[in-house]
Amino acid sequence: MQVGLQAALSDANLDAMQPSSQRQVAVSISAIADTPGLTAPLNLCLILDHSGSMSGRALETVKQATHRIVDSLAPGDRLSIVVFDHNAKVLVPNQVIDNPAAVKVQINRLQPSGGTAIDEGMRLGIEELAKGKQETISQAFLLTDGENEHGSNERCLKLAKLAADYNLTINTLGFGDHWNQDILEKIADAAGGTLAYIQTPEDAVAEFERLLSRVQAVGLTNAFLLMKLMPHVRLAELKPVAQVVPETIELPVMQEDEYYVVRLGDLMVDTPRVALVNLYAGQFPPGKHPLLQLQVRYDDPARRREGLVTNPITVEANVLSAFLSDSNPQVQQHVLALAKYRQTQIAEQKLQQGDRAGAATMLQSAAKTALQMGDQNAATVLQENATRLQSGEELSESDRKKTRLVSKTTLQGL
Repeated sequence: MQVGLQAALSDANLDAMQPSSQRQVAVSISAIADTPGLTAPLNLCLILDHSGSMSGRALETVKQATHRIVDSLAPGDRLSIVVFDHNAKVLVPNQVIDNPAAVKVQINRLQPSGGTAIDEGMRLGIEELAKGKQETISQAFLLTDGENEHGSNERCLKLAKLAADYNLTINTLGFGDHWNQDILEKIADAAGGTLAYIQTPEDAVAEFERLLSRVQAVGLTNAFLLMKLMPHVRLAELKPVAQVVPETIELPVMQEDEYYVVRLGDLMVDTPRVALVNLYAGQFPPGKHPLLQLQVRYDDPARRREGLVTNPITVEANVLSAFLSDSNPQVQQHVLALAKYRQTQIAEQKLQQGDRAGAATMLQSAAKTALQMGDQNAATVLQENATRLQSGEELSESDRKKTRLVSKTTLQGL
């Protein structure tokens, strides 16, 4: 596997007369298969809520979805299953699945009972993943339909960060309308995964299969973006880097010697992660000037190699004495995606503060931003919820969850 690394400025030209210019850099990073068929095995852990609220159709469809996962694993893939109510236990220890029928028997014995302790399920899931992480792509699917009433949300976040440190990715699935979207999103963001919403039991199989396809596309792991800024160039002070594809996530920035470092996590084959870097360039004389240098550090589990680093690429600006804009439409789309996400976040904060009018106004702004992007689905959801607030209605849990998800990505079918 190789890394595809490309970068583009929001506007490639700078004005020589300006003492400071703000620019966004869209950095696209993906895995490129240079040897067909050479991929590392998948090491998958399913962490499943079987509390009392999962009774009936909910748990039965999760069992069905889990059966499909078992059938979809490739030879050499590893699987473990952890289940939790107010306690947690290992249902299927980490193993290469040689007898799928026996695993399905274990799954079918699962019965709903008790409360919900997500952190205990995470703890055991991480332990099971760690047993098979060597030279594999390690992923967890964490599914719950409720609040973490028997556990600690703070501990969940600590475990998510621990998983990321050990190169383990956690994807979260909220089932129904009564799960805590804040904590599941934070777990997924901290552990490099994605958040999914299973609105009805009938959606369970499709969401599990969508996530499985995503993790099966992973080619490289533990990727970090390394940024070396040139003199007279600085990052924006607040939230300087965010991922905008495949979903929007604010990315923390660390510093290692002369480099600013951002963790990206797994890289999928031919499906890029796009990070948007917000920076300020000082005044330069006319001519070509480098602004920053980019590299990616990553692991290649299929080749059993760690800490590989790409050759650097340099992002240059063209400084003009007679300024003429050279705006990049694709980068502008990414800027709008981030604006949509942040406007929706502000709307949620205002709603929590009891400012319904302010929340409605921000949702309308986010809807207009979505329309500028051509994201009609998000615009519809955001505008409908703004209208509900303006007419004095409350937003349902389903409305709030749809709002969060359309703010992060472009979704179909909501």
